[in-house]
Amino acid sequence: MKNYRVSTNIQRFFIYLFLTILLIIVILPIWLLIVNGTRSTVEIQNGISLIPSKYMVTNYKILLSKGLDLPRGFFNSFYISAMTTVVSVYFSLMTAYGLVVYKFRGRKLLYNGILVLVMIPMQLSIIGFYQYMSKLGLADSYWSLILPSIASAGAVFFGKQYLESVVLQDLIDAGRIDGASELGIFHRIMLPIAAPGAFTMGIFAFVGAWNNFFNAFILITSRQKYTLPMLIQTLRGDVYRPEYGAIYLGLAASVIPIIIIYFLFSRYIVNGISMGAVKE
Repeated sequence: MKNYRVSTNIQRFFIYLFLTILLIIVILPIWLLIVNGTRSTVEIQNGISLIPSKYMVTNYKILLSKGLDLPRGFFNSFYISAMTTVVSVYFSLMTAYGLVVYKFRGRKLLYNGILVLVMIPMQLSIIGFYQYMSKLGLADSYWSLILPSIASAGAVFFGKQYLESVVLQDLIDAGRIDGASELGIFHRIMLPIAAPGAFTMGIFAFVGAWNNFFNAFILITSRQKYTLPMLIQTLRGDVYRPEYGAIYLGLAASVIPIIIIYFLFSRYIVNGISMGAVKE
């Protein structure tokens, strides 16, 4: 018995040590990014430092002198991300609910089509997508980034996997007996039950929309409508005198909101994924 406890403690020690090393590997680059945002270009070129410096205000003034409007970039990114999250979560859950609850011909074929779309990268269809948005008059518009999230194949796939573990047919039948409409059942019964999964989908959708540079770079042309990642990209244009401290500060400003969201809602991500992985 004593040898078993000693062996268990040794195994636990190495597991914790391994997890600690992984944590350091993940956190260290983010910390260096934030620290470099407070250092000058000369200090950055001299080497790596883990201690913040005193040039954060100076770097921010450099950003302003280059015409980088961080508040406007934050607003644009937040507006697009928030709208994308609402649209993606609502319609994806509704589609997943229909695939789980209703039995209709071609349901399996439709679901297989969704799986195929999950595996096709957006870059392969960007030319046709841009032409389609142009014909609709949505080029250089926020809606060209928001409306496609209605048909988010990845969100539908996750929603279906999650709803299969939480949907109770008896509740649906009870709602129908009470005279509730199909939309009423979805809104009043299913959405509250699926709240943990909806939170998880919403967090992933928000982070994905916030970090979406490729589509925004193709579709948005007006500088006033630039998202924060697009604004940060413009800082790399000065090849003769790059201000690395200002660039790092801009990158840190775009990453910090994502870090805050993960810290605040990480438990919802874990709960949503774990509940969606358990099926009766």
